[in-house]
Amino acid sequence: MVRESLFHTLLSKEIYASGQVKSYGAGTTILNINDYIKSIPIVLSGSIKVIRTDEEGREILLYYIKPSESCIISSLAGFNDNTSKIRAVVEEDAEVLLIPVAKASQWIREFPEWTDFIFALYQKRFEELLDVLSAVAFQKVDARLLHLLKQKSSLFQSKEISVTHQQLANELGITREAVSRVLKKMEKDNLIALSRNKIVLL
Repeated sequence: MVRESLFHTLLSKEIYASGQVKSYGAGTTILNINDYIKSIPIVLSGSIKVIRTDEEGREILLYYIKPSESCIISSLAGFNDNTSKIRAVVEEDAEVLLIPVAKASQWIREFPEWTDFIFALYQKRFEELLDVLSAVAFQKVDARLLHLLKQKSSLFQSKEISVTHQQLANELGITREAVSRVLKKMEKDNLIALSRNKIVLL
């Protein structure tokens, strides 16, 4: 469940009483674009990636949701009774606490620490989205790709990353050919080692 240190006892009891814990396997889409949001997720274990998709089906990774974190974009949409503007896909097997939107909205009025939690998440995600914008606008593909690999290495706590070139291309919003070309150059520069569907950071 949510770490005891995250919230005080009274709010923790409310969360435990109102929330429902669900387990999802890696690759599972738990929220799609245009879905109505009925619950607010708090990740208990594993991780979830949040993706934006355009009208032509191109995707870009916005951020990861890690344990004891939630998705501020879906939270705000839920509070305002709007549909989802993002996709949420399980990156590694995850256990998620689902809190009804009505309860999560009610707690904003009743529990200052819940409000602080929501605003802290908003600040964190805003900064991450600025990083994404800056990377797309100003960074070269090799820098973006290396940053993404380091993110995944940190998530999985391993320098060996199981991922396809197509998956990386989807998350960066570029072509698979561009990813393959940059990866080969990175291998030549002794930054990584490549094998079938695996990349090792050196």
